[in-house]
Amino acid sequence: MQILPKTLHSTIKPMLTAMKNQITRLEEKLVKLIEDNPEYQAKNTILQSVPGIGNIAAASIISNVPELGYITNKQAASLIGVAPITRESGRYKGKRVIQGGRAQVRTVLYMAMMSAMQCNPVFKAAYTRLVDAG
Repeated sequence: MQILPKTLHSTIKPMLTAMKNQITRLEEKLVKLIEDNPEYQAKNTILQSVPGIGNIAAASIISNVPELGYITNKQAASLIGVAPITRESGRYKGKRVIQGGRAQVRTVLYMAMMSAMQCNPVFKAAYTRLVDAG
C-alpha cells in the first residue's frame, strides 16, 4: 500500500537527500569539535571503548553531561535518571522507581545498550536477567 501519490516522490526525494547531507555535515562538525578539544577527546575515547557507543552517542553524552569525569558513578546515574529512587515518607514504604534526569541522555544510553546486546553476550545475559526479575 502506498500513501503518497507517485507524483510527490520526485519532490520529496531531493529534500530527503538534502537533509541526509546536512546531518552528515553536522556529524562531521561534531567529531571535529571533539577532536580539537583534548578534554572532550579523552572523554570520547573512554566512551567509545564501551560496546554500543559510537561517534554520535559519545558526542551526545559529552554535550549533555559536561559534569562527566568530575562526579561519582552514583551522582552520574542520578543525574541521568537511571538510579532507582526510594519513595518513602514516615511509615510509608514505596517502591523504588527511576524518574527525572536527562531524558535525551537516557534515550541515547538505551539505544546504545540495545545495540551492544546484539554483539555482546554478556550484555544480553544481563538484560535478560533484569527483564526476568521485573
